[in-house]
Amino acid sequence: MDDWKYGLQAHLTGGGQAVKIPGGNWRLSIPKGAQGAYRLAQLDDYSPLARGAFRWQAPLSISLRARASSASIPGTWGFGLWNDPFSMGLLGGGGKARLPALPNTAWFFFAAPPNYLSLKDDLPAQGWLAATFRSPGWPPPLLALGLPVLSLLLLPPAARLLRRLGSRIIRQDAAALACDPSEWHAYCIEWKEDEVCFRVDGDEALRTGIAPVGRLGLVLWVDNQYMSIPPNGRMRYGTLANETETWIEIGELEIV
Repeated sequence: MDDWKYGLQAHLTGGGQAVKIPGGNWRLSIPKGAQGAYRLAQLDDYSPLARGAFRWQAPLSISLRARASSASIPGTWGFGLWNDPFSMGLLGGGGKARLPALPNTAWFFFAAPPNYLSLKDDLPAQGWLAATFRSPGWPPPLLALGLPVLSLLLLPPAARLLRRLGSRIIRQDAAALACDPSEWHAYCIEWKEDEVCFRVDGDEALRTGIAPVGRLGLVLWVDNQYMSIPPNGRMRYGTLANETETWIEIGELEIV
C-alpha cells in the first residue's frame, strides 16, 4: 500500500516499530520482552480526531492481505474498524485522550489466552476471530460518571452482575476462523448499516446483523496486553511476556 495511505499514523510504545519492507508491505512489530511493560505497534487514521470526526461510515468494504509471525502471538493483534472506546491515549498508546465510550467495532481480532473478550457465553472469546460489537451512542460524559463503579469489577459477584448487564446493552457477534494466521490470506470486511460480512480468501467467515453504528476509525496493530472478562467474574487485565520479536505484515489495503 502507498506510504501513509488513508492518513495512517504510527503509534509505538515499548520498542514497537512500523516499517515499510521490500514488496511494499508494512511490518508492525514489538520486541522480545517480559510481562509488566506495554509494547504496541499500531497504525491508525483517527488518533488526533474527536470521535465525531472519525472518517468511516457504512456502507463500505475493506480488503487487505496479512500474515503474522506466529499463530499464537502473546497478547492481541488485528485490523478493522472501531471507535477507540477505551481511549488508547489515556492508556498510553498515543493519540488524543478521549472519554470512554461503549464499543462499536467490526474487525479481525486475535486474542491469546488469558484474553477472554466476550460478554456472551455462547460466543468464542479467544483465538483468531471475526467479530462485531454494537452499542448505543450514550454520551461519554454520562459514562464517565459510572467510572467509580468499575472498582466493583474486582469482586467476582459484582463483576458477574455487571457482565450480565453489559451483555444486554452491548450486542456482539463473533466466529472462530479456521485459517492459519501465520500464512498469507486475503481478508475482507463488508460493512452495511444493518449487516457485516467477513470473508477470508473469498469465502464467507461470518455474516451478522449486529453491525456497528456511528463513525469509526481504521486500526491495524499488534501488542502484548490481555483483558479477561470470563463468566466466573474473575476479571483481569495486564501484559504478557513474548519470548521473541512478534510481528504482523499488511499489504494491498483498499477501502471502497
